[in-house]
Amino acid sequence: MPSVPRASTSSGGDPGRLDELPTPALVVDKGALDRNLATMAGVWPGRRLRPHVKAHKTSGLARRQAELGHTGFTCATIREVEVMAAAGLGEDLLLANEVLDMRRLGAVVEAGARVTVAVDSDAVLQAAVAGGVREVLIDVNVGLPRCGCDPQDAGRLADAARAAGLEVRGVMGYEGHLMLVADPVERAEKTAGAMALLQKAHADVGGDILSGGGTGTWRTNAVVTELQAGSYALMDTAYAAQDDVPFEQSLTVLATVISVNASQGYAVADAGLKAFGMDHGNPTLPGHAVWYCSDEHTIFSPKDGAPLPALGDRVRFVPAHIDPTCALHERMWMVEGDDVVDCWPVDMRGW
Repeated sequence: MPSVPRASTSSGGDPGRLDELPTPALVVDKGALDRNLATMAGVWPGRRLRPHVKAHKTSGLARRQAELGHTGFTCATIREVEVMAAAGLGEDLLLANEVLDMRRLGAVVEAGARVTVAVDSDAVLQAAVAGGVREVLIDVNVGLPRCGCDPQDAGRLADAARAAGLEVRGVMGYEGHLMLVADPVERAEKTAGAMALLQKAHADVGGDILSGGGTGTWRTNAVVTELQAGSYALMDTAYAAQDDVPFEQSLTVLATVISVNASQGYAVADAGLKAFGMDHGNPTLPGHAVWYCSDEHTIFSPKDGAPLPALGDRVRFVPAHIDPTCALHERMWMVEGDDVVDCWPVDMRGW
């Protein structure tokens, strides 16, 4: 995939101010991002955190995480593994997803990166052998009806992996169905139940690693040896709704007001379905009511009698789901106040 060029102003240089950015644009508040990274690192230091790059798909941000000592990373796609390794961040990459063709991963291993894959069946195990990947975690279903073997089958699968010449590093179990449980007490209780399944499987599997968890269970998961959190760095409205998740909203989607209907009291911005991940609902705009999103537009109105924005005004929407939002954009802009201080390509998009 070709590299993404920087956008430029009409004068030919990189945008130096927020109001010069082409819209829609991913904008990251550097101060808020740095505080989020520091907060997580204070509780899950070093290799205890295995950041999930699927949330931001940006090797520049991953490098900031590595600078804090988080040198092992979680990936969701082969593309993410390839880009991370090419960026010099391949010390310990986990593909926390089942893959039936691992030849590309084998090439990454051959080039010198360490790659571990999740396996939940004999077929995926054999794909690892055929593809040249030599290290695995046994992926265990701990309640989320998605991938993962039955806990009682984990030991048998680990034995089969070792018999095939693979190193079994431990187990993985993702309690994704609990990330957005609103009540912290209920979330903690259900997380403990899910992790009891993972511990039982680990007793049969062995290995040093119990991997799992995420931003929603960063406080409540007391079992995993490494946490796979990703959204904490940038955040979204789904996680921000939880009282015990202290991370700031560091990413917003910058848009320009391109139409105003004064008689009906609404305005239109130039960011729509192609700029936001919509599976968790509409984006929000503080102080305004979002009516709906169409392909290239979001229609909104001020609350509490506030005036309508003017044509050309810039507004900053908060996405409801950060992961698919980032995947829709080619770059993210780092800002300090109104100054643009850096541009990171979203270079892990695609598969």
